[in-house]
Amino acid sequence: MKKFLQEFKEFALKGNVLDLAVGVIIGAAFKDIVTSLTDNFINPILQFITAGDPIEKAEIGVYASNFVTAIINFIIMAFILFCIVKAINKMMTIGKKKEEPAAPTTKKCPFCMSEIAIEATRCPHCTSVIEEEKEEAAV
Repeated sequence: MKKFLQEFKEFALKGNVLDLAVGVIIGAAFKDIVTSLTDNFINPILQFITAGDPIEKAEIGVYASNFVTAIINFIIMAFILFCIVKAINKMMTIGKKKEEPAAPTTKKCPFCMSEIAIEATRCPHCTSVIEEEKEEAAV
């Protein structure tokens, strides 16, 4: 049972599954914006053009407030999803080892400032002899 739960956790928290879930939720919220736009603006305009039904000022205010409400709902949903995904990503990094930075493979020539191999004793660009830097011994 423990292995099953571990496998489910790995599946559910994969990037692809999480991205798909976020896409579906954002898509549904965006659908509400489009529906509100058509119900509250496009349909009344089409009714006015085709049937000649007058649009009252009070109706315009209701239509506008419905559309603004749909936009605010979308923004709130997107913000909540952002916070959830950020928290999941933070939890996924807990317990993972940080990778050590790779040792440098090049250095700069002190004379011509070009990149040269770390083991080089002579610069291939300016042919200057490069002295090894001596480390000071702690006494």
